[in-house]
Amino acid sequence: MSELPYAAFDADNHYYEALDAFTRHVDPKMQPRCVQWCEINGRKYHVVGGIVSHAVVNPTFDPVAKAGAMHDYFRGNPDKLQPYEFLREREPIPAEYRNRDARIARLDEFGLEAVWLFPTLGILYEELIKHDIEAVTTLFTAFNRWLDDDWGFDYQGRIFASPYITLADLDWAIRELEWAIDNGARHVVMRPAAPHTASGQVPVSDPRNDPFWARVNEAGITVVAHAGDSGYSSNGYAVDGFAAGFSGNGRWAPSVKAFHIERAAYDFLITLVFDKLFERFPNVRIASVENGAEFLGDLFHKLRSTEHKMPGYFTEDPVEAFRRNVWINPFWEDDVNTVVEHMGADRVIFGSDWPHIEGMPKPLDYAVEVKHFDDADQLRIMRDNARELTARKPA
Repeated sequence: MSELPYAAFDADNHYYEALDAFTRHVDPKMQPRCVQWCEINGRKYHVVGGIVSHAVVNPTFDPVAKAGAMHDYFRGNPDKLQPYEFLREREPIPAEYRNRDARIARLDEFGLEAVWLFPTLGILYEELIKHDIEAVTTLFTAFNRWLDDDWGFDYQGRIFASPYITLADLDWAIRELEWAIDNGARHVVMRPAAPHTASGQVPVSDPRNDPFWARVNEAGITVVAHAGDSGYSSNGYAVDGFAAGFSGNGRWAPSVKAFHIERAAYDFLITLVFDKLFERFPNVRIASVENGAEFLGDLFHKLRSTEHKMPGYFTEDPVEAFRRNVWINPFWEDDVNTVVEHMGADRVIFGSDWPHIEGMPKPLDYAVEVKHFDDADQLRIMRDNARELTARKPA
């Protein structure tokens, strides 16, 4: 079932950043504090804040592993291959990974009406320079201008790229949000993390950030929390640091690091409710993308138990507040039935993670996962929920 009687809306597509994505609009004097290129043993790497980044094996992405190369691995690895065996085959970077007109042609081929478009490297680099707030805001101001140059925020009503926002500097975040709104953005993206500010780490939902959320609430623009480097510690059980590779001389050993994405999303999302963000700003819409969904049952249990232990703290049912204001894009290998049971079909959004190696080889390979739902729920998950979140909903 790779075809649908309508064009689907994929809420998790990615670009591979242009070689100058992190430098084009950065003053050369600031580049040593932001991002530069270096060459080590004939291989190019990014130097982020003065430190060589090994977050990905080849940040030029040329050649690149094929889309969905790890699909069978995440399906349970039926052929019992080692992880590196899935990544042996590389290809010159296809035009549609960096060119919006070529991507439009691929959307037509794939049967997609539209996509949300997110960073590959951009979602990783705030963590690496978090202690230099001026470098953070300089880098992501420039990154967003590059994104507008190369992709735009609403290209032909089909490609909706997401400007990057951080609340490391509240005043900057408000200015950047206004700029994004003025330039047609339909959503903005941030990593699920408590950003480092001048006064230490502060959750995004802390009341001191209310001026930002008041503008989000008023404009009705969706805020996406997308998986990235959230800076989570393995607490000594594994070597810290984000990396896309697999460790151990070509063999992979499991560790708690594999759970960091879900831990970060869990903490981020539950804190929004604990801080009563949705009570103050009921028009705020949060989409959790590529963070998984297996944590939902425990998250709802914790919300209910907290409400019982602290009677009167919440002015509304915290689980219902979550369901009203949060949309979930599960991992494609998650049990979508359970996700729908928790959230309702009107709060689940399809995303393929194309063309990343851990995503779907073709976006509509996911359609088989929802074939047992009735037509109305399939349509919500595969198209209409993302459509709704793309349209601004002013208060």
